Amino acid sequence: MIADGAEDEEKWLAAGAAAFKQNAFYMQRAIDSNNLKDALKYSAQMLSELRTSKLSPHKYYDLYMRAFDELRKLEIFFTEETRRGCSVIELYELVQHAGNILPRLYLLCTAGSVYIKTKEAPAKEILKDLVEMCRGIQHPLRGLFLRSYLAQISRDKLPDIGSEYEGDADTVTDAVEFVLLNFTEMNKLWVRMQHQGPAREKERREKERSELRDLVGKNLHVLSQLEGVDLDMYRDTVLPRVLEQIVNCRDAIAQYYLMDCIIQVFPDDYHLQTLDVLLGACPQLQPSVDIMTVLSRLMERLSSYAALNAEVLPYFLQVEAFSKLNNAIGKVIEAQEDMPILSAVTLYSSLLKFTLHVHPDRLDYADQVLGSCIKQLSGKRKIDDSRATKEIVTLLSAPLEKYNDVVTALKLTNYPLVLEYLDSETKRVMATVIIRSIMKNNTLIATAEKVEALLELISGLINDLDEPQGLEVDEDDFEEEQNSVARLIHMLYNDDPEEMFKIISILKNHILTGGPKRLKFTVPPLVVSALKLIRRLPVEGDNPFGKEASVSATKIFQFLNEIIEALPNVPSPDLAFRLYLQCAEAANKCDEEPIAYEFFTQAYILYEEEISDSKAQVTALQLIIGTLQRMHVFGVENRDTLTHKAMGYSAKLLKKPEQCRAVYGCSHLFWLEGHEAIQDGERVLRCLKRALKIANSAQQMTSAARGSTGSVTLFIEILNKYLYFYEKGIPQITVGTVESLIQLIKNEESMTSEPSAESFFASTLRFMEFQKEKGGAIGDRYEEIKV
Repeated sequence: MIADGAEDEEKWLAAGAAAFKQNAFYMQRAIDSNNLKDALKYSAQMLSELRTSKLSPHKYYDLYMRAFDELRKLEIFFTEETRRGCSVIELYELVQHAGNILPRLYLLCTAGSVYIKTKEAPAKEILKDLVEMCRGIQHPLRGLFLRSYLAQISRDKLPDIGSEYEGDADTVTDAVEFVLLNFTEMNKLWVRMQHQGPAREKERREKERSELRDLVGKNLHVLSQLEGVDLDMYRDTVLPRVLEQIVNCRDAIAQYYLMDCIIQVFPDDYHLQTLDVLLGACPQLQPSVDIMTVLSRLMERLSSYAALNAEVLPYFLQVEAFSKLNNAIGKVIEAQEDMPILSAVTLYSSLLKFTLHVHPDRLDYADQVLGSCIKQLSGKRKIDDSRATKEIVTLLSAPLEKYNDVVTALKLTNYPLVLEYLDSETKRVMATVIIRSIMKNNTLIATAEKVEALLELISGLINDLDEPQGLEVDEDDFEEEQNSVARLIHMLYNDDPEEMFKIISILKNHILTGGPKRLKFTVPPLVVSALKLIRRLPVEGDNPFGKEASVSATKIFQFLNEIIEALPNVPSPDLAFRLYLQCAEAANKCDEEPIAYEFFTQAYILYEEEISDSKAQVTALQLIIGTLQRMHVFGVENRDTLTHKAMGYSAKLLKKPEQCRAVYGCSHLFWLEGHEAIQDGERVLRCLKRALKIANSAQQMTSAARGSTGSVTLFIEILNKYLYFYEKGIPQITVGTVESLIQLIKNEESMTSEPSAESFFASTLRFMEFQKEKGGAIGDRYEEIKV
């Protein structure tokens, strides 16, 4: 049916265009022969094609443009006729003899244009006559295009200030009156289109009306271009008359479009000075009008005006722009009881952006907007409209984007209250936005009070308490969120130790409610922050408060122990193990032997009870040996206990090569340079001999299992340890011991069949030669070794 209708319309347009073209041809021939009578005859017949009711607005516009082009030629002909002596008054009367009213009025407007240019009569009289005569066409489509033609031909002939048609009898008031009258009649015709035809064609009519809206809006554009329409005339005459027509037409499409036209075509300073009048019309509009978009565009326009002209900012305060906009939004929401929550939030989001751009120093204004938004949200549970929640995120993001400082946003008391209306997922999104703002601007949060407020804002990322059961979160997204929280912890800093301890204590309270999945991300940075604080504390002798100070190393170590204890239950025993060792090393630097021993004990317990994977055990044992080797705080008894344990763990590793490497690694536990109390050459030698024994056993097991000689790599590694301690001058490591080990390696049959071992051994020998060439005490020692 639609296709058939479109085909019929094309046929009607083609037929009308053909008849139009034929009459236009005869009209042009009459013009060429200066035959006024025939020119009027054929022009009237040509214009009769515009009487059709069969065409859609789009097709009718095609026909109208053909007529417009031909009428321009006719107007030129009329002008030439007046120059040849034809009376313009007679011409004005002659065109009214056309048989049909529509062609008659088109010709009358054309002749009227020439009449005005001759200045034989006041322009206002002719314009008034034309606009009144056009009332004869009440068909909406034909009437709209006729009045559009009138507006088009008269726009350069209005008696405006500075115009050639301005005079004693013609003033800008007459021009304004003419345009307003034409606008009013056009709007009535446009609105009437909505009520013609069956209800089932409502969508089609609305689409057609949308195509015609610019015809009506051009009148407002003409008004805005008149030089004589100053602020006083706009405030006293133009705006009230236009708003009266908009409100009285009671048509949602017309009201929305024309309100938007007013905002777009008239100057910004006019809007600022007449804000109360313009806003007063908003609550009177139809409930279905998209007032959200209208007011948002008005506020965007005013914001841009303020941004481009700093000198006008005092006027915004003078006219109380913020208060008027805030009150208007409240009245609009009150008038439209069924307004969706999305529209209400969007209005306040636009108002907040306006406030931040125009009054960035007035945080009370921004807080007032958030408070008004809360008033609209009150009584509602978590918002389930995804678009509304997205708009709330936009609302809450605006202060962050404007100030580039979360600390400023934290001063807004209503900010966290708005956040409460978001669901868990959107809270996480908002928390991520806040953290990104902090990281982007390198914002340091320096007080415990602000940290508490910030953590409440981002509770969606650090707290499990409000998270609904069964909520599935993408693992990659979850890790990214928690890593962002970890980075945030490093931005919470204060130079004062007492304040910093308050900060990390608050962090602990929030982080420990984060559930097992989060702790492995958030505990390590908190531990690092606490360890940094320990390093900044004065040593006990320099601290005038001594152990009585509110923040002491002992207190922080107790704090650390409480945090790390939560990790084995996550389960993240390997992470807790590493953190215990780091804390032990920190206690070592503070000369806190009991605390260091306790942390080592906890690490050993985790190693024995929680770390069962063989590879993880090897890594953990390397960490134990490396950390214990750097410890100097332990007395003989405690150190022997810990060292003995490490040796025992080494001997219990699953694979012989791993046992061997762990045992020769333990040799470093008995020789610490600069600490004579930890220099036991006998035990170093004992470790190395034991490592050789294990290496030999490993080689024999390989030989028995595979039928070939095992790898010699372990022997070369042990040789390097011998050389290290020999270089340190340990008397128990003699030249003979080193030479016999070198000879043992050379005699191994597997050397030639194992390129990597051969290369390793060659590198070791080159190192020895290099040390000899260096000379000095070390060179002399290496000279004694005969390879």
